[in-house]
Amino acid sequence: MGVREERHPEGPRRWARTRRILSWFPDAVVVLLVAAAAANLAFDLDERWFGLEHADAQKQPAEVRPPEGLHLAAGTTAPPVASSSPGGRLSVVAVQRALAPYVGDGALGAHVDVAVSALDSDRIVYRSGTGAVTPASTTKLLTATAALEKIGPMARFRTTVRQAGRRLVLVGGGDPFLASSPTAAKGLYPARATLTELASRTAAALSAQGIKAVRLGYDDSLFTGPPVNPSWPATYLPQDVVPPITALWADEGRGPDHRYVSDPSRAAAAEFASALAAAKIKVRGAVEPATSADPDAEIAAVESAPLGEIVERTLAVSDNNAAEVIAHHVGLAVRQDASFSGGAAAVMQVLGQLGVDTNGSTVYDGSGLSRRDRLTPETLLGVLRVAASKDHPELRQVITGLPVAGFTGSLQWRFDDAPAEARGRVRAKTGTLTGVSGLAGIATDVDGNLMAFVAIADKVAVPQTLAARRDLDRIAAALGSCHCGAGASPTSGSTASPTSGPTS
Repeated sequence: MGVREERHPEGPRRWARTRRILSWFPDAVVVLLVAAAAANLAFDLDERWFGLEHADAQKQPAEVRPPEGLHLAAGTTAPPVASSSPGGRLSVVAVQRALAPYVGDGALGAHVDVAVSALDSDRIVYRSGTGAVTPASTTKLLTATAALEKIGPMARFRTTVRQAGRRLVLVGGGDPFLASSPTAAKGLYPARATLTELASRTAAALSAQGIKAVRLGYDDSLFTGPPVNPSWPATYLPQDVVPPITALWADEGRGPDHRYVSDPSRAAAAEFASALAAAKIKVRGAVEPATSADPDAEIAAVESAPLGEIVERTLAVSDNNAAEVIAHHVGLAVRQDASFSGGAAAVMQVLGQLGVDTNGSTVYDGSGLSRRDRLTPETLLGVLRVAASKDHPELRQVITGLPVAGFTGSLQWRFDDAPAEARGRVRAKTGTLTGVSGLAGIATDVDGNLMAFVAIADKVAVPQTLAARRDLDRIAAALGSCHCGAGASPTSGSTASPTSGPTS
């Protein structure tokens, strides 16, 4: 008797469901494979899951292997573009021989001071002329050095807005490069803070409080004393030489026509009011001077570039306005006197603390625009030596800010009529006033000897201005292109007869 198979009543239905599920399986597999492929392309999952990760060409370019079949030759060490030399002790005779053909040229006028020392020594190997000179813009070397020493290369100057209810006060922080707008700041070094950005931040803070209209004042009281230096000629302002110096300005006190305005603080506040209006904050009433609210009431701020970058720019293009603002800051930091007189006194005080010989030197401003300024070559040489010293890395931007002969800043278009070897080997601050032309900087001769030098003529006849400038370029170039070390051969450099005796 055969065995009868017992069938469960759910069997046929379960089998039907199983068959339907199995019929979807190929489609599901295809979907999963496509999804996996997409994820792999997006996230390199195969490399991460299976340890096959390759080097990222953007993060580790040196680790990327070349494709198969490509064989690259092993790299070799590139030859040096120039031989280096540590230099040595300067030769009095060699320096004298190099400078002799140029120092006595009549175009330089009746009073010329030239001095040369090793960059790491106070031993002067060449000195022609006597007494102090009108330094013109070489004075900026003193201002820059004192500022970096006392304030620090990373210091920034803040322009702020303080609030008391529905009243705002724009507070100047002495930012020499504050710009009115991104358009005014475009392409400039260093980067500029702008009143437009400050207005945007202020508007955001006010909108968060539901405030749509305010009254506005401005405070430029950080700087004290007269806004125009009493030692400057009265013609400077009407001739658009320099603006009034204040702790609050935009575009260095220039108006839309690029001329200096009579009241830079008021003009900056008016610009800020317009920027607030553009940011949907209405300014009611006149914009007037005011006493700032409590510092804790600050609602917005913008900051300048670091002081070191400001110094570099100031020296490179000989920015008189920025130099005066910087000097005011030195006065504030040293003597709590942010005025022309306070700044000048503070600069000399800091230099004395650095060991610079300031005997016989007097300054009345930070830019060198005053014709009453007097500096000895020894003071200028001392500033250059201390700024280049390894003991004072905080001062290095005094050196890096110096224009390079034939390449940058105020020396970009000079040194055409000079030995080609000197271009790039001389870095120097220019100094120019009517009847005054000078250079103070460092030179590296062809053997690697480092020198600090000063060459200033302050009684130049006006028709001889360009000729005198050419002679000063040649003096500096003679140092950059000479063999001025103690081992120099008797025929190295110029063989002209010397016109002045050296001192040692």
